[in-house]
Formats: sequence, C-alpha cells, structure tokens
Amino acid sequence: MFRVTIAVRADDIDANGHVRGPAYLAYADHARWSCVRAAGIDLAELAERRIGPVNLETTVRFHRELVPGGEVEVGCEFHWGTGKTCRVTQELRAPDGTLVADVSSVSGLLDLDRRRLVADPGAYWLELAARPELLGLAPKTT
Repeated sequence: MFRVTIAVRADDIDANGHVRGPAYLAYADHARWSCVRAAGIDLAELAERRIGPVNLETTVRFHRELVPGGEVEVGCEFHWGTGKTCRVTQELRAPDGTLVADVSSVSGLLDLDRRRLVADPGAYWLELAARPELLGLAPKTT
C-alpha cells in the first residue's frame, strides 16, 4: 500500500479543536494524486490524450479525532474490477498508528471530448505507469 505523511495545518482545525471534515477529503485527494505521480503517471500526458481522472463517489468514516500539532499518514490502495471504474481505499492514521478515518472512493477516467468514462481505465494507467503496482496493476513484462 502506498503511504504519504501530511502535516496537519492550522487552517485544518475547526471550532471544536479537531480536524474538520473537508480536510480529511483533502488529505485523501492529496494521497491519491501522490500515489499516481509516484507510479510515474504524467498528468500532462493524460491531458494530451484528452483523458482526465474523475472521482464519482466518496465515503468517509470517522473513527477518532485528529488534533492539531501533528501529522497524518494516509494510505492508498487501488482495487480493480472489470468495469469502467475502480475503488480506492484509504486509511488515515495518527502518528501513533491509531486509525482516525477511512475513505473509500469510486474513480474512473473521463474521455474529455466524449464526456464519457473510458471502458478500461486500468489499461490506460498500465500503459502510462512506470510503477503500475502502486496502482494495484500488474507490472509490465518485457
């Protein structure tokens, strides 16, 4: 599972003194993009192909408070089926390892000209990725 550590910023804190809900979504988004980049995907190349990643559904389950003054570790794991989408599961953990939230998203790749999801998004990622295993895809064989 890909992991990234993110600093909790002062503006992530709500009136109750803990991290506000939208910040959890921002942490999850940051981790997904970091994972895609770490896999070697060039977002400019996707744009040249007129393909763009889209998030179709996101569910956040909160387990514990995340408080100011620290960091959060966010994991990212892609799960592929046979359709036009994949599921991305993410765990957000406090510095002591405590699970503070989990995020589940359904994502796809949008054909920017036709405004429709591409039929096999994994094939696009696999073609472009230097490290497809970070995206839950079988590495290329030569």
